[in-house]
Amino acid sequence: MNDIIADSITRIRNAALRRQDATKLLYSKTVESILNVLQSKGYIDSFKTDESEVKRYIDVFLKYDDGRSAITEIKRVSKPGRRVYRAARDVKKFKNGFGSIIISTSKGVLSNDEAHKQNVGGEALCTVW
Repeated sequence: MNDIIADSITRIRNAALRRQDATKLLYSKTVESILNVLQSKGYIDSFKTDESEVKRYIDVFLKYDDGRSAITEIKRVSKPGRRVYRAARDVKKFKNGFGSIIISTSKGVLSNDEAHKQNVGGEALCTVW
């Protein structure tokens, strides 16, 4: 597998479409920091690292409001074949403030709101709304 972030996003999207309570992702520090942003924004309920097996996994517990998933759409923006970067001046609201862009910056993985406050840009990893 070349892109663990795209695999994680696809697993979350598929679990949300099938109305599953939880899904299991392969562990990566970047994936863990993306999940921190998703949890702080209220898109997922919680997550925990599972180290009981040989490989490390992350169990993600999805959030639902009245049977509807909190995640309407989640997409990978920057891919291994085509990296997408946003300058600090280009980091603004997404979907009129209803969505978020998750950006990998020099200060860590941040949402577009936090990156705008800190006046930093970086690689746009994915969009969520």
